Amino acid sequence: MKSRIMLWSLILLIGWAIPSGAQEPQVDLFQGEAVYQAHCVRCHGVQGKGDGPDAASLIVPPANFQRMESRAKSETDLRSAIIWGLAFSPMHGWWDTLSIEDIRAVTAYIRRIAPYEPSSP
Repeated sequence: MKSRIMLWSLILLIGWAIPSGAQEPQVDLFQGEAVYQAHCVRCHGVQGKGDGPDAASLIVPPANFQRMESRAKSETDLRSAIIWGLAFSPMHGWWDTLSIEDIRAVTAYIRRIAPYEPSSP
């Protein structure tokens, strides 16, 4: 029973967190900045360069959002990393800590400090 509830919760979370092609609600960049300051800055740094105060102690360095590889990631890729974390890295999933609005807001804030730049073919 408990595993079934968990499964349905995850399915609903995915459905709400990943855009369906419809226009998304507006996000609050101040909320995104607050979430980033509270949960991300210690590893990713103030400007998202992966140079936060805890970065040096990590075996796998945090993402540098200023690098072209990071800037070329889609909103879905960023949200997915925030929700589920990244395997074999200290980046854990935040699905059980952050609300959907927080995830959308922090993704928008990351895009503000490191704008999306699609990779060229």
